Amino acid sequence: MPQPNINFDHLERLTDDTGLIEHCLGRIPRRKEGYSTDDNARALWLCIEWIELLQDEPSELKRLYGMLDRYLAFLLWAQRDDGWFHNNFYYDRTPESETRSEDCLGRSVWAVTMAYLKLNDNARRYVAAEILRNALSACRKLRFARSQAWVLASCSKLLMEKKNSISSLEIAEDELKQLAETCEHSLLTAYKEHRTEDWHWFEKQMTYANGILPWGLFLSYRYNRRNETLRIAKESLDFLIEKMGGFNSSSIRPIGNRGWCSRHNRADWDQQPIDVMKLALAANEAYHILDDSAYLQVVLRCRDWFYGGNDHHIPLVDPSDGSCCDGLNSDGPNQNRGAESTLSYLMTEALAHPLKLEVFEKI
Repeated sequence: MPQPNINFDHLERLTDDTGLIEHCLGRIPRRKEGYSTDDNARALWLCIEWIELLQDEPSELKRLYGMLDRYLAFLLWAQRDDGWFHNNFYYDRTPESETRSEDCLGRSVWAVTMAYLKLNDNARRYVAAEILRNALSACRKLRFARSQAWVLASCSKLLMEKKNSISSLEIAEDELKQLAETCEHSLLTAYKEHRTEDWHWFEKQMTYANGILPWGLFLSYRYNRRNETLRIAKESLDFLIEKMGGFNSSSIRPIGNRGWCSRHNRADWDQQPIDVMKLALAANEAYHILDDSAYLQVVLRCRDWFYGGNDHHIPLVDPSDGSCCDGLNSDGPNQNRGAESTLSYLMTEALAHPLKLEVFEKI
């Protein structure tokens, strides 16, 4: 497999001996704004995905493993005795005042699940297992859809690979099944409560990171093979795609966070890279389950959005260092290049690279 042309210089610029710094002014890290566990969890997952793709690049692997260790150490440090994670820290490593975040818990559970399942050395997997075991114990009473989707996906992955996973985690298979059932039931119930003839969604509004909801159900379907799960995953994803430009559009149009999207209104700006990445994540899963090339094209258009396939026809990324602008406004890109946007771009590239090769091989 040809190696992708990808650059991690900006990610490394944002990473110090503590972890990943959250924000930038332009390309320069804003240290006074500190760190978030959210971003370090995303970065851990990203490194795992690229390690799989860059097996023939020893220098890049060394760099990725070096950053991965800092992100894994950050999650180990940020986790509290009750299994939850403190999310926001000042640059001097002191915790900021906050209410605990279900989204942060869900993202962290997924990241350490992937570390536990995909890393091939026992030392790192031992740490991931310790974090994951403690975090899953905190997931029994989640209330919000996105955190439930993360945990549903994590439990489904663990159950699908149970021969190699559950025993060393010291978690009963029945516990994982029950947690997955609870999360899936909550998502399906929310969908049925809010769905109408012209609104195929889990909530009254489409807000941020929407693709995570159908994605979680697709992962659950891989394990439980329930037709209802697949039907709702597909129906909700198709609705999201239509709201973000449609299957036949030449470009992706993310829902703006200046007002979001309801039955009656749709905000066009400030478009966020994370929403494009989450759509790519869900469409990629749909493609592999349904074998429908329309979803493959959605993933590739998500990648194109970063390179100028957007409303302004302006690239948001600089391939020379792997940085990405924080959003797209009515007057053009936000020139700050923080952690979330850069990670979203790099993850979309990781999703799109195998599909680009697949398309090329068919030509």
